[in-house]
Amino acid sequence: MALNYIWIAFFIIAFVIALCKLIFLGDVDAFKVLVDGIFSSSEASVMKIALPLAGNIVLWLGIMNIGERAGAINFLTRIVGPFLSRLFPGVPKDHPANGQMMMNFSANLLGLDNAATPLGLKAMGSLQELNPDKETASNAQIMFLVLHTSGLQLLPVTIIAQRFVLHSKDPADIFLPCIIATYVATVIGLLAVAIKQKINLWDRVIISWLGGVTAFISLMVWYFTTNLTHEQISVVSKVVSNGLLFAIPVIFILGGVWKKVNVFEAFIDGAKGGFDVAIKIIPYMVAMLVAISVFRSSGALDFLNDGLRFVVTKLGLDTRFVDAMPVAYMKPLSGSGSKAMSIDIMTTFKVDSFAGHLASVFNGSADTTFYIVALYFGSVGIKKSRYAIPAGLIADLAGVITAILVSYLFFGALK
Repeated sequence: MALNYIWIAFFIIAFVIALCKLIFLGDVDAFKVLVDGIFSSSEASVMKIALPLAGNIVLWLGIMNIGERAGAINFLTRIVGPFLSRLFPGVPKDHPANGQMMMNFSANLLGLDNAATPLGLKAMGSLQELNPDKETASNAQIMFLVLHTSGLQLLPVTIIAQRFVLHSKDPADIFLPCIIATYVATVIGLLAVAIKQKINLWDRVIISWLGGVTAFISLMVWYFTTNLTHEQISVVSKVVSNGLLFAIPVIFILGGVWKKVNVFEAFIDGAKGGFDVAIKIIPYMVAMLVAISVFRSSGALDFLNDGLRFVVTKLGLDTRFVDAMPVAYMKPLSGSGSKAMSIDIMTTFKVDSFAGHLASVFNGSADTTFYIVALYFGSVGIKKSRYAIPAGLIADLAGVITAILVSYLFFGALK
């Protein structure tokens, strides 16, 4: 239902803005820009996103099937089962969805976007099997989606690589701020959903796991920042993430061989459903990306930023963070759009400026809420997302606020 209202709002806002430009500014191309955006985004959503994504889905669903037959998913489930059973009380402890969700979270932690999405779609499909109302998101699906959209990531490899390409003097200096911002976003998102679902957050297992994860992240940050140079952090991030990305299928294959599984046949059986999933999500992706394109092409984001700058100036506050805010606006809508915005800001204001650093931290502070809701819920035919979007946006807002604060803390002296 929320997506329905948002979709309508994007088109109406774009139409009103274009009409005002035509009447008051004499901009005869106002509507042409919107039409061009519709056609280009609809084509890109299929040719540049859905089809490449289909290949990744086929690959990783095949790998996942090998892991399931080899017992790797059950192994993961036994480890994280006590914690997940508290956050997902409607999911049986021995259900495959537990291991699949853990695989998805692990891929996100390591910045493995190509692997995280297919694994997440697989987990969402398993959760749908437990959903009594197939058109309405269950509590478990909402919790999983919000944890996913909060974008918890320990190795922001892509962001560091972007800064390196733009010749930053210190590409990895956003490493610590990104971890802090995305961790806060994840915890706030988890708390928001847990409170809504009346989950006992004082449970000893939940406190132990959250405390353990917090301690692990803190120790990792301490080690990286006190024992490694920024160049070494960049190298370690790249090696660890890519090494683990390749290690996962190798471990699953070796496990399959150990269990005497026909790994090739298992891969083919799992991969067969990949194209079916890709076909299901295309209409949802086209609808969402076209609406986002229309909203962006209308200039709505520019008006929003100008309004924010006006308010911040009147309050007598520092306005430097406003220069990077377009990334924060775009991040919940489109991952590629926010990356493009980030590159544009780093190019315009210089990659090592305050705005350039903040744009990078914004990119690492959360994930694309609207896109993920449309993609994941669309893949299983869910039409009523309930409070998934508001909860996801709460996590996004927490990430944005934290990103601004930590950027002033780490980079406030920069212009």
